[in-house]
Amino acid sequence: MNLADLNKVALAMVTPGKGILAADESSGTIKKRFDAISVESTEETRRDYREMLFRSQEAMSKYVSGVILYDETIWQNAKDGTPLVKLIEQSGAIPGIKVDEGTQGLPDCPGELVTAGLDNLAERLKKYYERGARFAKWRAVIDIGHGTDGRNIPTMTAIHVNAHALARYAALCQQAQIVPIVEPEVLMDGDHDIDRCFEVTQRVLNKTFQELRIQRVALEGMILKPNMAIAGKKSPKPSPVEEVAEKTIRLLKSCVPAAVPGIAFLSGGQSDEDATAHLNAMNRIGGLPWRLTFSYGRALQAAPQKAWSGKAENVAAGQRAFTHRARMNALASKGEWEAGLEKKVA
Repeated sequence: MNLADLNKVALAMVTPGKGILAADESSGTIKKRFDAISVESTEETRRDYREMLFRSQEAMSKYVSGVILYDETIWQNAKDGTPLVKLIEQSGAIPGIKVDEGTQGLPDCPGELVTAGLDNLAERLKKYYERGARFAKWRAVIDIGHGTDGRNIPTMTAIHVNAHALARYAALCQQAQIVPIVEPEVLMDGDHDIDRCFEVTQRVLNKTFQELRIQRVALEGMILKPNMAIAGKKSPKPSPVEEVAEKTIRLLKSCVPAAVPGIAFLSGGQSDEDATAHLNAMNRIGGLPWRLTFSYGRALQAAPQKAWSGKAENVAAGQRAFTHRARMNALASKGEWEAGLEKKVA
């Protein structure tokens, strides 16, 4: 492992004014997104859609530091035969790859999940590195609420097992000279308030960093992709922007070592503007040991998907929508976003 090189890539991923595009939706997830815009999900339509994003010159060169790809996409070529990985590299962004293989039920923990994909991961990472991937992503899913047996979740079992798997994955990545994005996501699907989210996320992050140390993961060569401290979607008490920012910063300061180069938030089902406003408010607080940016999927892609709607004649409109969202989040990553800018679409 060459830590200096890993650190260089990690710092490039959190370049001020840039963030990470999560274009790693599984075939099932992107089918749901395409169903919503009445587009058939085929290998070709998925390729055309992602090619549209990667050829958005302004967005990719000015506001995007890296792109997380799905296994299908990393091996695909653009319509003219150029590998999609090369389009990303030519824009100055770094190609990355989602390496987890989804979730499965956790034995004796009804309603809880563990992420699979550690088998053969070392061999897969070698192939991805040869193809051009310089970072990877693994998502662990922690739910707040009640299991199917009525017990409160998450259990300590689910937190421990997922933190252990994240650390194993991260160690294998670094061994393969690939920067791991460590993503322990506490879901915002429930009716819990912001303080319950804070408490659970604190437990999850503390356990994750404990496991990372046990597995000898070099913190300088990784990126953290956490959820924000935020009330659940069904909560009767939605969280104001300033409270989300203040509590998330307090949470991170209590759990995340300063050695970590950067934190790239997931949007986790927030609306486009909420995800941008929260990131912006956190960066306005300032005085942080790590860089704070975005690693958004839906919050960057919902607008371009709708504008494109699977039609070749809408590619330019899709690219404009993507560039606008990327720019808004790039400004938020420097604390320079204002709500009024949303109306000035590129």
